[in-house]
Amino acid sequence: MQTTEIQPAGRRAQNVVATRNVNRGADEQQQYLTFVLGEEMFAIGILSIREIIEYGFVTDVPMTPPFIRGVLNLRGAVVPVVDLAVRFGRQTRENSKRTCIVIVDIEADNGSQQQMGVVVDAVNEVLEIADGDIEPPPEFGARIRNDFIKSMGKIDGKFVVILDLNRVLSVEEVAVIASVTKSATVVAGV
Repeated sequence: MQTTEIQPAGRRAQNVVATRNVNRGADEQQQYLTFVLGEEMFAIGILSIREIIEYGFVTDVPMTPPFIRGVLNLRGAVVPVVDLAVRFGRQTRENSKRTCIVIVDIEADNGSQQQMGVVVDAVNEVLEIADGDIEPPPEFGARIRNDFIKSMGKIDGKFVVILDLNRVLSVEEVAVIASVTKSATVVAGV
């Protein structure tokens, strides 16, 4: 399994690892990793991102919700992998060369951090979106649940959906995922 770095796709793109090491001030809150699911572009705040890896070596775990693709062994840690397309009520897509897993940190019920992988069709770039270019989520018309949308960012006259990961991967799912991780750890002997 290889770790993939984001390749610059414009003057605003930056390397995720370098971005994570920047002072965690107000400016960094405006940086987002953009990615594609189907024909739509989404974004996640850069502070949630751990790394990006190519898709592969995901082990199926029986009797889990359909949006959980399985688990992967990431340097000895069992990390659950969620298919965002299925989570959004869409069909799973066939993997391509650009399909990857974005490893993110989400906050569990007890305040601890839980690592998860989310499957995306392709990663685009890291962008800075100014506060003036961020709008509240729409009241209607979104193709995903409204509570999954943190805000809408305007980039070159187009909108990108900025996701609220803690809602997309809500408390109930975190509990399911935590039990999957513990079961897989026992089975894998990690």
